[in-house]
Amino acid sequence: MSRPCGCGRAETIKRMEAIKFENVYFSYDEGEDEKGSFALSGVSLSVEEGEFVAVLGHNGSGKSTLARLTNGLLSPSSGKITVLGMDAGDPKKLFDIRKNVGIVFQNPDNQTVASIVEDDIAFGPENIGVPREEIGKRIDFALDAVGMSAYRNSSPARLSGGQKQRIAIAGVLALLPKIMILDESTAMLDPRGRKEVTDVVQRLNKERGITVLLITHFPEEAMLADRAIVMNRGEIVMQGKPSDILCREEELETFNLALPRPVALCRALRRGGIDIGDALTPEEVAGELLGVLPARGADIPDAGKDAPQAAETAAPVCGDGGQGSVCCRNLVHIYNPGSPFETPALLGVDIDVAAGEFFGIIGHTGSGKSTFVQYLDALLKLPTARKKYKKKKPKKGQPLPPAAVLKVDGFDLTDKTTDFRALRGKVGMVFQYPEYQLFAETVAADVAFGLKNFRDGLTEAETEEAVRAAIERVGLDYEEVKDRSPFELSGGQRRRVAIAGVIVTKPEILVLDEPAAGLDPLGKKEIMQLLHKIHEEWCKTVIIVSHDMDEISENCTRAAVFSDGKVVMEEAPAALFRRGEELAALGLDVPFTAKITECLARGGVHIRSDFTAADFVKRTLEYAGVGAESAAESAADNAGGQDNA
Repeated sequence: MSRPCGCGRAETIKRMEAIKFENVYFSYDEGEDEKGSFALSGVSLSVEEGEFVAVLGHNGSGKSTLARLTNGLLSPSSGKITVLGMDAGDPKKLFDIRKNVGIVFQNPDNQTVASIVEDDIAFGPENIGVPREEIGKRIDFALDAVGMSAYRNSSPARLSGGQKQRIAIAGVLALLPKIMILDESTAMLDPRGRKEVTDVVQRLNKERGITVLLITHFPEEAMLADRAIVMNRGEIVMQGKPSDILCREEELETFNLALPRPVALCRALRRGGIDIGDALTPEEVAGELLGVLPARGADIPDAGKDAPQAAETAAPVCGDGGQGSVCCRNLVHIYNPGSPFETPALLGVDIDVAAGEFFGIIGHTGSGKSTFVQYLDALLKLPTARKKYKKKKPKKGQPLPPAAVLKVDGFDLTDKTTDFRALRGKVGMVFQYPEYQLFAETVAADVAFGLKNFRDGLTEAETEEAVRAAIERVGLDYEEVKDRSPFELSGGQRRRVAIAGVIVTKPEILVLDEPAAGLDPLGKKEIMQLLHKIHEEWCKTVIIVSHDMDEISENCTRAAVFSDGKVVMEEAPAALFRRGEELAALGLDVPFTAKITECLARGGVHIRSDFTAADFVKRTLEYAGVGAESAAESAADNAGGQDNA
């Protein structure tokens, strides 16, 4: 029997309604009224002024539709929506509603309008008549809140995906709206950036009484809310205190969601014989364990101590640039060189990825991660690889910089005679935002595009069968989506289509920039299981860029840390995440199991694991003298982890 989580916020007094939905239906296909065609189906909802509400749900459940209806960007097919006492169905009220309801979208490019950052942030306040002097103060406040003051005069088009998201959030903060809606707006941010944004939103909610509607897949963000709402297939199916909602395992699974990792870990330990309650944060998990585990001196050998040491002392793995590997030296990239917008992105990257690795790349927003991976399939080319390149002559008295080396899957990417079409057939790339690589009229045509361009001689029947297999492999129903426009799909579904369009060619190296960002918990788990499956079956090497440290620890054989255009660390996760203070200084985080380990050590309980959920459970059960392999395996399943053996 699961014990209740005890982390909820105190009850608040009754307040006026800020948002009210009364039996609202909405369909993206006008005139459609068949069962299942509605994006929202009979939604009734009341949000009080000053309330902080988290909205959870699987991809395609209707969360983003709910947000757009609240802001007046969409009109309901039927039913009534009232915002701050104004009827959202009255066209005369839309300006006032939008003036008071700020929304941050999943993709920041959807709300970037100016060529300079400060102009972009000023756009909203200017349009609602804020005085000039006040606009300047709001720009300062908003940029400082998201940690982007240094980029005030930069071009948004030249920022990284995470930096663009911060600017989009700043643009809404500058409005100081009465209602703020964040639609997965922290999904692309590094851990420090995510905390900075949620801290600001929480402060605005508490100090200024701003009503917050937070659409998120992060349990730690949902725990900040007064109330959590769970959506499924366009309906509200659960609501209540986040601490209660997030512990209801059977119901969450019914609605394609999953338990938060700390809760899953507690239940696995309990099944293994350690009598602890549920907890929703690493600190609470450690507190539960310290109540039942005996403290021992740090010098006393503990269970599992030797296993992670083997990974930490293993010889470095080096790629030679041959099939399935990457060898990079002295890679430099500067955006807009010689212009006022000159921006160094890579400042001498050295990195090796060996054939057969499941390799991770992490780093703070703007550290150069996305720029680097674009070189791997020649979306960005070295000067020497360009047709009109002429060998540079050294300036008098100055030596030439060291020559760049970049070999990927047997191709020399510094040579302009390289067959780049063949390279792109061997190296698949899934971008940070899937919309950037979706363009065809239907899902089937989009997925088939790469196959037709990189695999010659296929019949129509063979192409259709390969497309069907790729679409079904990413967890979509082929018959249901094949004839739909990819732009009609939810963000998570578009990401799956983008992955299908790459894996359909069966590349030898698969590169994914934030492959699971924006996906619901089970979606993330399914995508990672998919990547491991194709890695085992035919893809020699997988490289993922991620801000999720648990994702890296659970799945990767090794990982590299980027900072300010350079690789500053490159080792196995078991060793990497023991350097918590160094990672924190770079704006990064450690897995939740590493946080638990640190808290336990301060209490005299020293458990050494490789920071995967399964290994942590195993070592903790051994420490307690109640070892149980099945509980460890269950922890891996529930936490979305994979065995890296």
